[in-house]
Amino acid sequence: MLTGITIAQEIRMALIKEGRFVPLYGASSKKPVSVKSFYLDIYPVTNADFLSFVKKNPAYSKSKIKGIFADKTYLSYWENDFDFGSSKPNSPITAVSWFAAKKYCECQGKRLPTMNEWEYAAMADEKTIDARTKKEFNNYILSWYEKSKTYENEVGKTFKNYWGVYDMHGLVWEWTSDFNSIFLSGESRKDKSSDKNLFCGSASVNASDLMDYAAFMRYAFRGSLKAQYSTRNLGFRCASSTKPKINL
Repeated sequence: MLTGITIAQEIRMALIKEGRFVPLYGASSKKPVSVKSFYLDIYPVTNADFLSFVKKNPAYSKSKIKGIFADKTYLSYWENDFDFGSSKPNSPITAVSWFAAKKYCECQGKRLPTMNEWEYAAMADEKTIDARTKKEFNNYILSWYEKSKTYENEVGKTFKNYWGVYDMHGLVWEWTSDFNSIFLSGESRKDKSSDKNLFCGSASVNASDLMDYAAFMRYAFRGSLKAQYSTRNLGFRCASSTKPKINL
């Protein structure tokens, strides 16, 4: 599975080929949405990865990050600015805000995945692109929701999905670039003049399949977030619209 000191040294993005799917929520929830081909990190960002980032960007360290960019629980489990304590280097970084996750991806020449990109990649099991109708697949996700402290596990220990991506389910929740936009009105979604529209929901919309409780939980969780929030079970991974460069 994982080799070497940290997985930061690996080429770790998978190509997610373009396709269409019907998301659980959305103003046009009964109509398929198109997702263009993109690249997605094979693993979530780890403690070791984020430590390298804050050493180069101390403004995002535990003691120096500004309050407008993170709440008081930011990196709460780290011993100090440059020590993640007893946590494992290859465990996922958590307790990071949307702002910090976004900055990390930008520093890698990447970006956060959109919600539709994340959901599209996450609906795959080991063998099929869309496993959402499989009872065993949803049971696997729901059983994870009942487990505690899975964020202490190392990345890459869950199943490898159809695209070659690990840990979409079973490890941590993950930030997306537009994590809260699904709860906005159609008018607000079209207004791109301010990022605040991503963080303050103004209207709920109907579910296309209320039986899909596993997905419902993800959307509900995202809807509870604000960009400054940093919780212990919330991490992230990066995406890219273009083929990633080798950066050893």
